[in-house]
Amino acid sequence: MAVYTKLTDMELIAALKHDDAALEEIYERYWSVLYRSAFNVLRDEAAALDVIQEVFIWFWEHRTTLEVNSIKAYLLIAVKYKVANYIRNGKVRESFYERIPRIELDSEFPDEVLQVKELKEMIDRFVNELPDRCQEVFHLSRNEHLTNREIAQRLGISEKTVENQINKALKRLKLNLGKFSALLSLL
Repeated sequence: MAVYTKLTDMELIAALKHDDAALEEIYERYWSVLYRSAFNVLRDEAAALDVIQEVFIWFWEHRTTLEVNSIKAYLLIAVKYKVANYIRNGKVRESFYERIPRIELDSEFPDEVLQVKELKEMIDRFVNELPDRCQEVFHLSRNEHLTNREIAQRLGISEKTVENQINKALKRLKLNLGKFSALLSLL
């Protein structure tokens, strides 16, 4: 494995396609920063470890089709999605929700707060560029947390139309965020 310690991310990705020792090196390089990222949100050691394990399992299972410029950035984004899914699926202990009002994010996690604010601003700008109906559906879904059925009833459209509008918005958002992250990786 000592051979892998000197490889760049791109070389590790290439080696990963045919050698599992490359995954060990990736794990050793990045697990602590990924763990801290998950733990900062979840505040639960076991949950953070579960998230990291799921990310690395997924990473391994998709190693032959990965197109990655920065392993660290890619894995951090994967952790953020897994943490969000973890919370959304109700796997977070009730105590997590009880602590939220007491956490002073600005003082405890200033970098994360700035990143979240910048991301929210970028998403808001993106949403404002969507067609009116798509913008309205996306707002009701993501900001007012209405179900597709509730949105359809409120707007007098079919649930399928709601689903299509949300998918359209999400695809555009992912494309725009992908371009943004590609720009960041160049910097």
